[in-house]
Parts: sequence; structure tokens; C-alpha cells
Amino acid sequence: MTFFSYTALRVTVRDFIDKKIEQLSLEVSDCSEPFHVADLDDVYKKHLTWSENLPRVKPFYAVKCNNTPAIIRTLSALGTGFDCASKAEIELALSLGATPDRIIFAHTTKPESHIKFARTRGVQMMTFDNQDELSKIAHCHPSAKLVLRIAVDDSSSLRRLNSKFGACPAAAGKLLRRAGELGLDVVGVSFHVGCMCNDTRNFPLKFEEIAATINVALDEFFPPECGVQIIAEPGRYFVESAFTLAVNVIGKRAMMEEAAEQNSNRVMMYYVNDGVFGSLSFLINDPASGCVLPYLQKAAEGGERRYRSVIWGPTCDSIDKLTDSCLLPELQVGEWLLFDNTGAYTVCLATDFNGFEKAHIFSVVTPETWQVLQDHTSDSAGSV
Repeated sequence: MTFFSYTALRVTVRDFIDKKIEQLSLEVSDCSEPFHVADLDDVYKKHLTWSENLPRVKPFYAVKCNNTPAIIRTLSALGTGFDCASKAEIELALSLGATPDRIIFAHTTKPESHIKFARTRGVQMMTFDNQDELSKIAHCHPSAKLVLRIAVDDSSSLRRLNSKFGACPAAAGKLLRRAGELGLDVVGVSFHVGCMCNDTRNFPLKFEEIAATINVALDEFFPPECGVQIIAEPGRYFVESAFTLAVNVIGKRAMMEEAAEQNSNRVMMYYVNDGVFGSLSFLINDPASGCVLPYLQKAAEGGERRYRSVIWGPTCDSIDKLTDSCLLPELQVGEWLLFDNTGAYTVCLATDFNGFEKAHIFSVVTPETWQVLQDHTSDSAGSV
């Protein structure tokens, strides 16, 4: 089976971006739509880091974070599991190489039709946190393998999830008894500490430190011989740094601050062809993203004056502001800006508000990683 329908090239992400922009400038249609470049080597390196540092923890990638087919197929070839929240996500993972035993239906409140779909496709593992969900599962998928989601303290997280999901520990016994009465098989428990945790007591700063702490705890409380399977559902970890977004300057204005007498106080306003209603919704949804700033696709000349610059998205809504705190040399319409680390909760949340097209996605991979993925895919196909 061919892993992808295109050829792997020995190019860097920046090489590809520069070449793509050059091609766009030569097109008769004068097309300058925004685009992402996905670095599949970056995803592969994250897989290796995980495997080396958390050998006992099997990752089930959170599809909701970025459902780009190239990402799903890459992780599938590497043997990753998938955290799916809907019928559509299950179908996507299966269509791109995942097997039913590598999927967890990780949503505690599921439509009955989605539960039935999981049953017909052989997906067994799913989560619950209430009695009504148990009743639905008993009716639609009585052979399912269930995981009880427990609410934990997420007060140190900016995006708290336990107000919506998770049973309080005191209710766990009652839920387990009810599952037994319904003849359901509860095989595990799960929890989520929330998103954008800002307390280092919950998350050490480095992945290797996190892994070391987890491994010590696993060996103490769940030694290998106990037979407990440990899984995790990372999303950002695998994809955030793998994507770079290129946007085109489609308009500009020069503003003067009040009482400004010197041209050096000029404030520049630029309008680009992607924004918070497209790929960059995280700029308003994620308070920690204020440090994500654009940079020039072409290097600025030495000594060139820089101005405080406000970057707006293309839509008619004033909330569509990317930043008002970056220093840039004066740009011209048609120039390009780049954003790094745009792989998490970007393409999956993009809309076509005001009729602006969603950014295209291109993937790059080196021949060495390409071959690894081909080999993994062939091995998986041979074992089915």
C-alpha cells in the first residue's frame, strides 16, 4: 500500500514555503491564499520521544486537535491509538489505517446513533460518567468495554473541563454498581486535568521530566506485572509544532498615535488573508497564545526601521485581530508573514466566515521518514 500519493522530498519547511510563494507569484490567476505546511518529520520525532520516555503508556491521539488526513495516516502507520469523539472521527481514523482496537470513543455523552455506529464498526472501548449514558450503551452496544471518567481538581487550568465532564469520586461506586446491574463491562478509569494548566505542580516544564515522574508513579502503583494497560490521549503534543502558517498581506494603513510628532511613532496596520475566524481562532480562545507572533517570510534588511504593527484578519469583524504588539519593518501589499506552532486547534476550527477560503494544507516529509512510514504501513497490512 502506498503511504501517500505524492513523493517525499529532501526539503525543509522553509524551503517549501519559499518555493510555494514563488510559484504563487508566477501564477496567472494571481492566487495568494493562505496555506499551512505540515512537517511530518516533526510528528515522527514526537512519536520517538514518547516511545523512548513513556514506553508503558500507549498514546491515543486526540483527533479533535487536528484531523488532517496526513497526520492521522502518519500516526496510524506508527501504531498510535486514536481518541475519537464522534461517528465522523471514528470513520476518519478507520479510513486512514486505524483498527477498531486502537480507538477509544472518548466522549461521555454520545448520540445513540453514534454508539450504534461504533458497535457496527467494531469499536469497543468508550467512556461514560453518568447513569443515563450507561442505559444508552446497554441498549445500543452491550458488549462495549467501558471506561469511567472521574472528575479531578482542574482549578489550575485556564480551560476547565470537569464542570462539564466526569463523575465525582463519591458517585463512582454507584455508577459501577449500576453498570454491573446492566451487565456492562467496566475495564478502566480516566481523568482530564484541563487545558492550558498554569501550575507547574501539575505539569513540569519539560516532557522528559513529566515522563520520569509518571514512570516512577506507574512502577510504584501499577508495576508491569499487574497487567494494567495505561493509555494517554495527547493532542497538542503531536501536532502543535508541526504546522507553519503562511499569510499574505492584502492591505495596509499608516496610523499616527495621538500627539505624535515624529514619523518614528507611526503605527502600521496590516490586513492579512487569514484570521481568528480561520486558522487562528486560538489567538482569542487561548489566553496563553499572546506570545505567538508573526515573522517575515523574507529577511529584513539590516538597520531597517521597525514600527509598532497591528495585524488584522480579512473579515469585517473587529474581533478579527491577530496582534497589536509586534515590531515589523514597513511591509508592502503582497508580502508574506509566517506563524509557527499552528498545528493544534486551528485547521479543525476554521470557518469560511465572510466567504474567505480556509487555508490549504501541504505536507512535507524526508525520504528517510517516508520509508519508515512505508515500512510500518506494510507491516501493519501484513499482520491484518
